[in-house]
Amino acid sequence: MSAAAVEEPMEQPTLLGAAELISKQFPGYRVEIIGSQIAVTPAPDIPRSRSLTRLMKLFFAAGLDDGETEVFQGVGIWLPDGPSDFVVPDLAVLDAGSDDRLSGYNCYDPAVFRLVLEVTSSNLSDDLKRKPTVYASAGVPVYVIVDRADQRVMVLTEPQDGEYRVHAVHHPGQSFTLPESIGAPVTLSVDDVLTAKK
Repeated sequence: MSAAAVEEPMEQPTLLGAAELISKQFPGYRVEIIGSQIAVTPAPDIPRSRSLTRLMKLFFAAGLDDGETEVFQGVGIWLPDGPSDFVVPDLAVLDAGSDDRLSGYNCYDPAVFRLVLEVTSSNLSDDLKRKPTVYASAGVPVYVIVDRADQRVMVLTEPQDGEYRVHAVHHPGQSFTLPESIGAPVTLSVDDVLTAKK
């Protein structure tokens, strides 16, 4: 009688391990874990990248990168909702000198974030539905959504109990000023933000 070969069960990767594998297989894609589910966003198209570059220039001109705050693209924020949850906002304003607030997996403590901003892409429902909840739960004071699909800019403030209590919606032809708590007064034109002029 011959003995059958015994195969060792293959160890399943952790959620963070799976996110890491996806990141390596799809360079340029943004991989996040929201509500213990992996979300993958394709690399930004030119209009989305142009919009982000324009916003960074406006933030720099307002003085948001000259002292108590810094402006970054693609810096991860560790979320308190799950053991592996993190998101990578398109743009963020952080307290200056937050390098030592690294929480893990190249993500930073949510307490150092003053503003997060998303320019909508193929994961529209994440930006409009899931991310407001996770950013509010993390205590991020200001969440800005540049909604290219519906041609509007939303500014969500006053996070409490997992939701933003104040939702301001701005439409083409309007301008709005972000809360000074982000580090400086910044007034933006909806038309400039949405059209991402050169």
